[in-house]
Amino acid sequence: MSTKHYDLIVIGGGILGTFHAYHALKSGKTVLQLEKDNYPVGATVRNFGQVVPSGMSGVWFDYGVRGLEIYQEIQQEFDISVRKNGSVYLASDEEEQNLIHELKAHYDTLGYTQEILGKEQILTRYPAIKGTYAKEALFFEQEVSVEPALMIYRLQEFMQGKFKGYTLLTNSPVIDCAASGQGVEIRLSGGRIYSADKAVLCNGYEFKLLFPELFASSGQVVSKLQMMRTVPMPEVALEGNILTGLTIRRYESFEEYCPSFKNLTIPEHYRELKEWGIHLLFKKAVDGSFIIGDSHEYAAANHFDDLGFNVKQHINELMLKEGERIVNFNLRDMGTTWAGFYPQHPTERILEYDIDNCIHIRTCIGGKGMTASAGYTEASMKKILEM
Repeated sequence: MSTKHYDLIVIGGGILGTFHAYHALKSGKTVLQLEKDNYPVGATVRNFGQVVPSGMSGVWFDYGVRGLEIYQEIQQEFDISVRKNGSVYLASDEEEQNLIHELKAHYDTLGYTQEILGKEQILTRYPAIKGTYAKEALFFEQEVSVEPALMIYRLQEFMQGKFKGYTLLTNSPVIDCAASGQGVEIRLSGGRIYSADKAVLCNGYEFKLLFPELFASSGQVVSKLQMMRTVPMPEVALEGNILTGLTIRRYESFEEYCPSFKNLTIPEHYRELKEWGIHLLFKKAVDGSFIIGDSHEYAAANHFDDLGFNVKQHINELMLKEGERIVNFNLRDMGTTWAGFYPQHPTERILEYDIDNCIHIRTCIGGKGMTASAGYTEASMKKILEM
């Protein structure tokens, strides 16, 4: 057994936990990060890898913009797979065109650079987009993408090389986390014990194992997403974060800042797609394959097993048919499909609990993790260290 003492113990090896560890290390703290599995396998690696502050509102937009800076600062030192290839929202009808113009007007007031693209500009820049679909687009040159199956591992590798005070332990399930005379004591399933001044729990809905009553009363839900990935198609010219009309009709920035959002109608061809929470995104990976998705099904977090782990072919077929309205390459040359899961809250943007001023739960960031975690955790870690 070990009783080594750290300034901070982070429970959870995903993006939220890792960036908490990163900012603590930058503050000169010693950090132990514990991951229960061989490596992170949850929402951090099952997403698109799109970093799109333009889709966020309020302080989360600010966190996203700061996140862009943090990603690129790290990328200059170490390749964590960041590519500055921009985000584009494709409007397919008059209502969606109105929304992108209204969002442009909002970002003009903030000085967040973007431009409207006409049809010819869209087809020149993105030859894989069908002219029958795209009417106009809103383009954000400064936004980036990362490789979700690679970024977190490269980030942790960078941190291990840069910070002497960083220890990452995998295959280390935590079975107890309690305040002690030294701050907090962490007990692992194999009997090892570690102590720290503070602990941060960023292990998603699995904090139910350590604080079951708090978990049961938290009100969070779990979202199940279906996603697909084609075989490599390096010849297809469709770079960057590709967001479509369904995304324009879903993302919070449009709902928050666009006056016409409240008057949106639902075209008939969108009705079943919206019933399954589908909005079409495309992201080309470095190997030339395309990540396509996604859908949203929900269940209370304490009954999330009801969602099942199966992939519904009907949902995938709905996404593929909509995708075929948008792009001119073969989406059905499929390499793999999967389901991803992440916790979120119906009313709270993230769940924060501070217990005994030494145990801090930070979870339920929802679909904002890849965009906002880097910036949010900087503010969160500063607050925690000041307690």
